[in-house]
Amino acid sequence: MQARGGYGLIPEQTLAGLSGMDVLEGMIAGRYPMPPIQERGGFTLREITPGRAVFEGEPQQAFYNPISTVHAGWTATVLDSAMACAVWSTLEAGLYFTTMEFKISLVRPITVETGLVRGEASLLSRGKRAATAEARMSDQAGKLLAHATTTCIIYER
Repeated sequence: MQARGGYGLIPEQTLAGLSGMDVLEGMIAGRYPMPPIQERGGFTLREITPGRAVFEGEPQQAFYNPISTVHAGWTATVLDSAMACAVWSTLEAGLYFTTMEFKISLVRPITVETGLVRGEASLLSRGKRAATAEARMSDQAGKLLAHATTTCIIYER
């Protein structure tokens, strides 16, 4: 699942002058690299609009736990990424954010046989200092696999 702009970090000087939407649209268009965790995790940002983000990923055996299902940490990482991008897409240049807390509920086991999964996140609330978002992960048939909520703190660098 190679990203067009590759994987890496965007220099701080570049980030400082861009809105969240500018960065995220640039990642999808290949102008900016996707974060390294997406390469290792086998998932990527597919769609972005203000307050909404969609990620897709392929469960891999490398992510299995001892009972031969995908570890909850992988599911949490995909959903946290989607919710964070839903929040980031609403931030002006010079504003940053970080996850303060999130909760995940795992509804069905995920294995390599599950195939491509989709994590869709939507902004619930955005203030000056905090934002909340929710996300759902589903398989290709639309079956719910997991859902999550987050609170992010917003700050200036």
